[in-house]
Amino acid sequence: MPTALLFVPLFLIFELWQLVISERYVGIKQIERNGDPRNLGPSEPIAFLWSAALFLSWAWMFVLLLNPQGRVHGLCLLAVSAIGYGLRRGCGLKWILVVLTFEGAVRIGLLFSLCVDVWRRL
Repeated sequence: MPTALLFVPLFLIFELWQLVISERYVGIKQIERNGDPRNLGPSEPIAFLWSAALFLSWAWMFVLLLNPQGRVHGLCLLAVSAIGYGLRRGCGLKWILVVLTFEGAVRIGLLFSLCVDVWRRL
């Protein structure tokens, strides 16, 4: 069993955390009061940790491409992330939460599927 596949539960928790944080900063309450999430941003340490975790998760997705057991999941995770990023860059503030939620749900589903696959192989 490749070591990279053992980190699946951590990245699954990270994805769930991302959904909670995105709801806080780009959620319905922020949209109702017409708040700009760039003005509400998290503190610098939290922003640094979040950015570092994002870079780490992207690197992990690329490492998955090297494993035959995680190749399909890694490719799908990268594709969903790239498509979601492209959609978020092109849509307005009111649609960002929809795109983030859908993208996060698909990635969580893929990570859960990979987690079950890893569990079965243990």
